[in-house]
Amino acid sequence: MARLPPVALAFVASLLLSLVAVGDEITVGRDATLYLHAAQQALALGPGAAFQVYAWPWFSLLLAATHWLLGLPLEVAAYLWCALFMAGSCALLVALTQRALPASGYWACLVVLSVPAFNQFRDDIIREFGFWFFSILALWLALRWLERGGWLRAGLLQLAIVLAALFRLEAVIVFAAVGLCLLGELRTRDGWLRLLQINALPLAALVMAAAVLLAGDGLSQPRVAYTLSLLDPHRLWERFDLMATRFAAAALEKYSWDDARQIVFLGLSGTVLLKFVTLSGPFALPLLYRGSWPLLADFWRWLKPLACCWLLYFCVLLVFFVQERFVNSRYVSFLHWLAVPLLTMATVLFVQRFPRFTKLFVVLVMAVMVHNVLPSGAKKTHFREASAWVAEHTQPSDAIFYDDSRIAYYAGRGFPMTGLTREQAMLPEQAQRFRYFVMQAKPDDPDVQRWLSEQHKRVLRQFANRKGQTVLIIGD
Repeated sequence: MARLPPVALAFVASLLLSLVAVGDEITVGRDATLYLHAAQQALALGPGAAFQVYAWPWFSLLLAATHWLLGLPLEVAAYLWCALFMAGSCALLVALTQRALPASGYWACLVVLSVPAFNQFRDDIIREFGFWFFSILALWLALRWLERGGWLRAGLLQLAIVLAALFRLEAVIVFAAVGLCLLGELRTRDGWLRLLQINALPLAALVMAAAVLLAGDGLSQPRVAYTLSLLDPHRLWERFDLMATRFAAAALEKYSWDDARQIVFLGLSGTVLLKFVTLSGPFALPLLYRGSWPLLADFWRWLKPLACCWLLYFCVLLVFFVQERFVNSRYVSFLHWLAVPLLTMATVLFVQRFPRFTKLFVVLVMAVMVHNVLPSGAKKTHFREASAWVAEHTQPSDAIFYDDSRIAYYAGRGFPMTGLTREQAMLPEQAQRFRYFVMQAKPDDPDVQRWLSEQHKRVLRQFANRKGQTVLIIGD
């Protein structure tokens, strides 16, 4: 494998790492059960049924189509697509990095295969894999189109963005990133023609949307409506102002209330940046090395679409942070994909400046690479045991509250969506709706014991994994 070209090495090694990561899994993630259930519904009732489960089910439809065409089990199809998308993303980024720094191919492999931010998800089934792959493919195509132009290349670029948006709508920022790269050319007729080339598809979509609105049919896609609501400037400012007001009232003296907005903005920005640095793993060291900072200019000059996309996606994260009050590592990880060439350039410079530490640094990186794909906790055997009990001892018509939807999924009961948290379901007015409760808790928990007594219920069975994590099945 060491003789493989860097791009091929990245692809093959990524597939092997994904195989190691999923080889020991016995349960899928929470989000995965939703996607798999939507795929099951599409196969049983038709593609339209998937939209009743989830508002943006294109990944699920891909899984359903794969099962229909090849006969693969849905979970196998999902893991296969995720592994292929991941491998493709790694290979494309190595190719992009070599474009900026030709001799850096194998270092780029090391970076892209070990950065914890996105490699930690190799054992999961998430739609981000498709979003990452097609977004990176679009950026690779954008660089070729910026060099050579042409309607065909522009069309392929726009198609890649649309495919990425079918996984996550945030992919449309690639349109804006490429548009920013053209700002310096808009003084010429050719520059405006190129801008038209790259925006032909969005303009056509706007015309079609306007036609639908004028016809009075309206646009009722919930996922699109939700995304547009996040970008509503008035609502965004209200949410940000509310956050700043609450912070000022809770933590500041009245003399500093006027500074609350700046403090909150810097705090949100700093949180995202801190996540970016910490999730870079060992590569945070060369990134923070002061001698690497001039490389930002090289990154901007050689790979401007990626740099513009990084800045725009950072803004998207801030908007989401303000609107939804949280941001997690899965969302932040796209910043790391975009920064792989920069991290590689910084790493090459770092090992050149400090050659004595090269072997130690490589060993550390390899250790992180292995850690990313090895299981970090006890298997959820108690989930599978609980789901087997539910399948054997209850009826599909029974009203059951599931603390974790994966138990329902493995019991063959789909993906229940009650809209209730466990705390809400345990309230007296809600508890009477359910015949059984399947929840994660300790049987001797005083709060659980008190609730059992009040509701005249008892623990029918309990299942624990080797770590002592317990699932209780509660009934009358």
